[in-house]
Amino acid sequence: MRKVVLFVHVSLDGYVAGPNGELNWISYDQDLMDAADEIVKTVGSPIYGRVTYQMMESYWPTVLNDPKSTQHDIDHANWIEDIEKVVISKSLREVQWNRTTLINENIAEEIGKLKQQPGKDLVIFGSPSIAHTFMDLDLIDEYRLTVSPIVLGSGTRLFQEDKATKRLNLLSSKVLPSGVLVLHYEAKKE
Repeated sequence: MRKVVLFVHVSLDGYVAGPNGELNWISYDQDLMDAADEIVKTVGSPIYGRVTYQMMESYWPTVLNDPKSTQHDIDHANWIEDIEKVVISKSLREVQWNRTTLINENIAEEIGKLKQQPGKDLVIFGSPSIAHTFMDLDLIDEYRLTVSPIVLGSGTRLFQEDKATKRLNLLSSKVLPSGVLVLHYEAKKE
C-alpha cells in the first residue's frame, strides 16, 4: 500500500511561506537540491493544490524548450511530464496538463483508492492548504521536512493552531552544511 507523504520546506518557527506567500527565504543550494532529489525518487504521484499545480504547470513544460535550462532541470521537467499527477481543488473544473487526475470532492475516499494502487508513494509538494486538509482528514502517513535556519515571524503556518495533537515518530534526520535540517517522520496512528 502506498503512503501519503508531505514534503515541505519550513522555517524554524514553523512557517512554509512568508506573509505574502514568498519562498525566497529557502536557501536552495546543491545540498538541499540533493536532499530533495532523494525524496523525488520515492514519488509515484505528486499531489498539488490548485495554486502549486498552476505554478508547476506554467513552469515545467517551458523548461524543455529553454536553451538556458540545466540538465538537472531538463531531467526534472521530463520526470514531471511523464509522472501521474494529482491535483486537489474545489475551484478547478478541468485540468489540461497531461497525466493529471483532478479530485474535487470525496478527498479521503479518492486518496484511499490511490493508496491501494501499486507503486511508489503519493507525495504532497508544498501546497499548505492541501496539507492542512490532509492533516484534518488524517491522511498523511509521513512528513518529510527541511527546516531552514530562519525565523520568519509570520506567514503561512505548517501546523494550524487549535488542532488535535499529532504524535510523530522520527525515522531519520540529517544536518546539511547550510544548517538546514532534513527530517523524516512517520505519523503515529492513534
